[in-house]
Amino acid sequence: MRVKEVMNKAFVVDKDIGLREAARLMSSKKIGCLLYIEKNKIKGIITESDLVREFGRKSNISQAMSKNVISIAPNDDLDSALEIMKDNKIKRLPVIEKGSLVGMVTMTDLMAYADEIEAEFLID
Repeated sequence: MRVKEVMNKAFVVDKDIGLREAARLMSSKKIGCLLYIEKNKIKGIITESDLVREFGRKSNISQAMSKNVISIAPNDDLDSALEIMKDNKIKRLPVIEKGSLVGMVTMTDLMAYADEIEAEFLID
């Protein structure tokens, strides 16, 4: 099974918003992260964990986000996505096709298709 078959919409912001605004947006959309995009390029990703860790210490997402964003292609298989997540200790991967963001795949998305994933990655 391919990433494009399980990916969801990615939620993005195109300006450096405050952590409080990011938290409100993530809560209202019931999402676990936002991608910060500038000039069609991913600048970073801010997750719920980042908000909890940095709230009160940092003021904007650009100060609290992870800047080295790891991504995956839509035609990659689910095993590859899980391996990348496991190796990098992350739960979300932006899906990039021809330099453009086309979606997001999360660990939750992958677990919904656990029967399609090689068992060796699920055992640790």
